[in-house]
Amino acid sequence: MKSYDYIILGTGPAGYKLAQLLAKTGKSLLAVEGGLFGGTCPNVGCEPKIFLSGAVHTALASQQLVGRGIAQPAQVDWDQLMTVKKARFDSWPAETKAIYEKMCDVAVGYGEFVDAHTIQVNGHQYHGTHIIIATGHRPHRLEIPGKEYLHDSTDVLSLSHRPDHAVFIGGGYVAIELATFLAAAGTKVDLLIRSDRILRGFYGKYAQEMVDQLTARGLTFHFQTTASAVAKTGERVTITTNHGEQLTADYVVDASGRVPNVEKLKLTAAGIKYSRRGIDVDDHLQTSVAGVYAIGDITSQPVPKLTTVAELEADYLYRQLVRGDQEPLRYPTIGTAAFAFPEIAQAGVNPEEAADDSRYQVVEHDLSFGSFYAGLNEQEAKLTVVYDRDQRLVGASEIGATAADDINNLVPVIGLQPSSREWQRKVLPAYPALADEVFGLLKR
Repeated sequence: MKSYDYIILGTGPAGYKLAQLLAKTGKSLLAVEGGLFGGTCPNVGCEPKIFLSGAVHTALASQQLVGRGIAQPAQVDWDQLMTVKKARFDSWPAETKAIYEKMCDVAVGYGEFVDAHTIQVNGHQYHGTHIIIATGHRPHRLEIPGKEYLHDSTDVLSLSHRPDHAVFIGGGYVAIELATFLAAAGTKVDLLIRSDRILRGFYGKYAQEMVDQLTARGLTFHFQTTASAVAKTGERVTITTNHGEQLTADYVVDASGRVPNVEKLKLTAAGIKYSRRGIDVDDHLQTSVAGVYAIGDITSQPVPKLTTVAELEADYLYRQLVRGDQEPLRYPTIGTAAFAFPEIAQAGVNPEEAADDSRYQVVEHDLSFGSFYAGLNEQEAKLTVVYDRDQRLVGASEIGATAADDINNLVPVIGLQPSSREWQRKVLPAYPALADEVFGLLKR
């Protein structure tokens, strides 16, 4: 049995970042991957998603400018867009695997624990002084009759031909983003939402405004509705809802959430504690077993499951394991976004949570009167900011075509807490853009 200083299970953003750092130490390192090398983000997640959104956002922005300087709106050609997307992304898993093979040893297959420090891959066993679990999340699959006729987000991101009618089951950011993309290309879209709102975790007021805008573009929302069964009807698929209603479509997407990849790990063999939320870790990212750690989406930490968070944890664990840093992990201000059209983005304290809390003051700004937003015909662009008792900016949420970029301008402001005097002395952003208005948002 071969022994390693470090074994990393999973090659997504968390594992990749950590492997790059550890490979430079001269210590022995084994990377284990049973799926796509590179994980979800670069293959079937954020990278191809943002690639598709470039064309979709451009087309939708042009459509809202008809009569305001644009004579002919752009149209999304889904089949052509997907052909270009595949030409760019299909080679990435093999390319990532080649990068790993230059950095360290590689075992292709799913790793499973034999004991606390022994991993088995395809019948071969490996001992690791330190083992890091970074196997991430995967799409949740509904356990209903006819589930074999459902597709997931991975399928949509490789969908060669646009369906005429698609139904999405779910109201999270994956469902809303992908539904926006297909609808922009001309697909009729219905969404089954099990609760009374979409995008939980984002500002509820802006989530409802997104519903209003998407509805105006032809998407149909069915709230308090779930799928109870799916059946094949000729070449189409019929969904029966909890209300007994039936919807027949060409394509049905199960976007009911994501779940941690724990089943194949055989964690109980090592005594590692976990739950349906993921693997439990302490504030040093160590599991219930000494010398075994978990980073990225696989953990049960109550933080957004984002590539940026995964890479932050990889950096932190490297400093701990190699440099001996023993400070507990403290998460910084984290920016999040749903890349639909319009976008919703936020950072810091959610205005919804602050509204009835005497510690905070919530102020909304209508951005549509600014020349930049008016030039895009962004009639509903809004920014809500949250101040604490010391008049420090501690939260921000925005809805608008450029919400993600705008909120990114405020992430360092919320995180670093500059005074208005410090900002004025040290920063002079480009004008006109939201960044040049930050000074006006600072109250101290």
